[in-house]
Amino acid sequence: MVNHTKDKIHKATFAAGCFWGVEAAFAEITGVISTQVGYTGGKTKYPTYQEVCTDKTGHAEAVEVTFDPVKVSYEKLLDIFWNCHDSTEMNAQGPDEGTQYRSAIFYHSKTQQKEAEKSKQEWQRKLSKQMATEITKATLFYRAEEYHQQYFKKNKGVMCHV
Repeated sequence: MVNHTKDKIHKATFAAGCFWGVEAAFAEITGVISTQVGYTGGKTKYPTYQEVCTDKTGHAEAVEVTFDPVKVSYEKLLDIFWNCHDSTEMNAQGPDEGTQYRSAIFYHSKTQQKEAEKSKQEWQRKLSKQMATEITKATLFYRAEEYHQQYFKKNKGVMCHV
């Protein structure tokens, strides 16, 4: 786990449906050093995409963002997260259904937890429906198969609903 008081780079982890589009939303932001897609929040060790798609592992498709907090704030990353998906959909995003597509923020520090909770409250005030987003402590992040990494860059013209 990253020590957010001493390290010059931080990690943030978000789940907001299909990880391809979510990764693309973060990848081009100034201050984001890198992104990787993977699986987190479940019980299966070293899950594969096929296993996660069964909706039995408990994992969410997620994006781990490595960022420089001097260049981009966690608050800005939260805004991107809220804007790139429908936080009111329970265990789904558009046509994608299952707990692997849930809306979740996986915090890496108490500071991130507080900022995420504050941000969620602020965004909830703007909505007429109740948010389904969970805010939970980050657990092991399992990097997805290589063909999922930077999917839109590798597959020009491919789209998803995000």
